[in-house]
Amino acid sequence: MKGIKAILGVILLTVSVSAFAQENANRDADGNIVRGAYETNGLWDNWFLDLGAGINTVYDSGFKGHMGLATAINVGKWITPVSGIRMGWQGLANEPNGAWLNTSREHVAFNFIHADYLVNVSNLFSGYKETRIWDVIPYFTTGVLINGNGNGDGIKDYISNMEYSAGLGLRNEFRLGSRWNFNVDLQWLVGPAARYSEDGKFINFPSILGGFTYNLSKKANFDRHDSITPVVIPLPFTEDDYNALKDKCAALEKENAALKDKIAELEAREPETKYVEVGVSSATIYFDMGQTTVSDREKAHLEYFANEVDKEKELVIVGSADSKTGSAKRNEFLSNKRAEVVKDLLVKAGFDADKISVESTTDAYDTPVKSRVATVKVK
Repeated sequence: MKGIKAILGVILLTVSVSAFAQENANRDADGNIVRGAYETNGLWDNWFLDLGAGINTVYDSGFKGHMGLATAINVGKWITPVSGIRMGWQGLANEPNGAWLNTSREHVAFNFIHADYLVNVSNLFSGYKETRIWDVIPYFTTGVLINGNGNGDGIKDYISNMEYSAGLGLRNEFRLGSRWNFNVDLQWLVGPAARYSEDGKFINFPSILGGFTYNLSKKANFDRHDSITPVVIPLPFTEDDYNALKDKCAALEKENAALKDKIAELEAREPETKYVEVGVSSATIYFDMGQTTVSDREKAHLEYFANEVDKEKELVIVGSADSKTGSAKRNEFLSNKRAEVVKDLLVKAGFDADKISVESTTDAYDTPVKSRVATVKVK
């Protein structure tokens, strides 16, 4: 009975201090816990093997058995820093007083073949940290419990004594190095007792095991995505080119506003005189290298042009390509296609297709980036 109290005392002590197993080290400069996302965990990554030995007893309407040896061997894999699976064998031996067990033997042995689902609450609440000293890992276990004391009928006898069982455990792992951990495993297993107990109720197996865990995989940790060097995708033109176009557009808008103010001033002074409103007379639409689709930003430029130009005006569209990239045949196709794409957009904006002529060229400007364009001009 003193041994049982010792097991329960260790379990309660571990549960009560498990919150302190979270290290206050896995934090960023602002003090926030650092979490994933994590890289894909490969099939052969994060496998482990653990061996353990300890003591167990039996609870069946009271603690009727004495202490016995408990041994275990398991193999498992961490799927994420928080969740893992494990399979293994556990041997449980007891020496009951004989009154509650349907056998005359003084020694009773059980084999528990099981599968477990593990949850690393240290990583769950404090984020993954490879060098954490103490990880607290509760788990659920289920499998078959086999009475190891047969009646001499071999495998048939073992199968006839097979019962499904389940239980809960609390695993504590203490880091010894990159490959080795020391573990303390507290478990409470429950199984049907139809073949072991006179009253046919459930048998409970409380146990405590200590042992070692070895990381089998070459990769036995998790890497965050933010540690990966980002791929730099080149832009179709530089930031300076973009700023120059932006400044040009702003200057045109300013010039257009000034012209409108001037017209308003002249009309106010001489109302009988009619003046023709002067707006933008051209637009340049840039394309990515080898592409004939118009980006959202360039569509905005074209929309501004369409809103400012009289829809009855005749237009000329000149498509261009960069001769230093691709074959002459490919560049001819790109030049024509770019001009046709811009024409289609202007027709959709309300211009008469019959009043739009299309031409093509290469190297319209002095640099390759600037030459990948379609230029719209008012006749």
